[in-house]
This record gives sequence, C-alpha cells and structure tokens, in this order.
Amino acid sequence: MYKPLPTITAQLVFVLLALLFATSAPAEIRISDDKGNSIRLEAPAQRIVSLSPHTTELLFAAGAGELVVGAPSYSDYPEAAQKIPRIGGYNAIDFETILALQPDLVVGWHSGNGPRTIERLRELGLTVYSSEPRQLDDIPRALRRLGQLSDKRASANAAAEAFEQRLATLEQRYRDRPQVSVFYQIWHQPLMTIGGEHIINQVIALCGGKNTFANQRSLTVTISEEAVLLADPQAIIASGMGEPRPEWVENWRHWPGLQAVRNEQLFFIHPDLLQRPTPRLLDGAEQLCQALEQLRE
Repeated sequence: MYKPLPTITAQLVFVLLALLFATSAPAEIRISDDKGNSIRLEAPAQRIVSLSPHTTELLFAAGAGELVVGAPSYSDYPEAAQKIPRIGGYNAIDFETILALQPDLVVGWHSGNGPRTIERLRELGLTVYSSEPRQLDDIPRALRRLGQLSDKRASANAAAEAFEQRLATLEQRYRDRPQVSVFYQIWHQPLMTIGGEHIINQVIALCGGKNTFANQRSLTVTISEEAVLLADPQAIIASGMGEPRPEWVENWRHWPGLQAVRNEQLFFIHPDLLQRPTPRLLDGAEQLCQALEQLRE
C-alpha cells in the first residue's frame, strides 16, 4: 500500500538551510602578524597589495602571487612580479593608488615602510599584516600565515617545509666548523653593517661565522673605517644595489694589514639573496657558507 512521504516541516527546512550555509560559507580567518597585531578576514583574501619586495616574494613563494594586485618598486622576483602595477616605493607609497586597487589585504614591512605608514593604512580602513622576520624560523612561519590569509595552505606549507629541510641540512653541515670572524658591509657611504638583531647575523652564525659587530643591538649600524680595522675580521662580505661586484669591495685593499685583505678573503653576495627575508635567503646562506669554508681550507 502506498504511503506518502512525511511532510518536511518549516523548522526542518530552516535547519537544513542553516547547515548548508554553515558548510558553504567561507570561514573567518584570525591570526597574529609579526608585530603581534590581530588580523581578521571574513574570507580569504582575493586582492592583496604588497608594500615591499620581500613581502611580494613571500606571497609568490606561498602560492598567492596571482592574488597580488599592487607592489612597490624593486619587486622583481619572480619574473611575474615585474608585471604587477606599482604603488610607489616601499618608503614612499601612494595611498590613493592603494585605495583604488580595493585590496582586502595589505602586507606591509613594519621597519621598512615605517609604523606611521602602516597605521595610516589601517586608519583608511584597510586590513594590514605587518611582516618583520628577524630569525630564520620566521620565514616558514610567514609563508604559512600568508597561506592561511590567502587560502593557499597547501602550497604555502610545502614551501615552508622545503625551507625548513634545507635549513636543517645547512645547520648540520656547518654547526661544528671552526669559527670565522666576519664583517658584513651593507653600504659604503656611510659605512654600514648589521647588528646582532638582524637576520643576516643569524645567517653568519649558521655558517660558523661570528659577526664582528654582533654586540650592536640595532638592525643596522653606521660605523667608522677605524672600527673595522680594529676588529680585523678574517673575512669581509659586501653587497651592493644590484651591482655584480661593487667597487668598494676592492677599496679594502688599501688596508693590506687586514687579515681579510692579506688572505684574499673579500667576497660579494648579491643583496637580494641576503637582505630579503624570503626562501632565497638560503641561496645567499649557501654562498656565504662556501666563502667561509674557503678560508678554513
């Protein structure tokens, strides 16, 4: 005998629709950035503006490069980053251009853009994630967080794991090597180096080196030529704004009494491989480690 199906009550329909909405609606995202600020997105970011070359590179490494709609000058890696519309320089951004791009997420660089710039963007109603990697472990952490914010968790986690494995290999290879004193030169006029808080200081230590100015607590330090002569480093490693080998690396040859000069231990590593806290930092680390290893032979 045919029996009619039970009538679905209005209450049951409401419950079913609620369950359907709960499973299909994008989940809210809440994380903290590198400055401890709470970042909240109602849904994964679909339009992202980057405020520095390193944050652009991190976004691409995390798999979110296709979502970046604005980036500053010198955002040149990977090649696809060169085609992104510019929003000014990292230290002189164009607020109107950023607003016109209608981003749902801005990824900034606290120390490079400056706290006032970051705060102004928040005052304009934008969600800003501040990136400030100070340790090598901060890089895979940044990749994973950016993967969460952009819903690119799988690719971001793969990139983070690859970085961690490569870092562990370098640590194991160089942890017991004899220590080498290193002067790392950022710039020549004025003469600048890095202090103990800079991520490059940790790269030097990773390779079995000792930064001659690690006792300086600032990220970067302006010093005198006499201070370098007094420190008498065993190796000098310099960088320069995209130059293949800046002339001022050779200027140290005017001081033949320096250990580094006497023993031909003057090296150049492209700044993008050491001064940008991205996965490519380990390319620079490998070059630095190999340079110090030459001195030990």
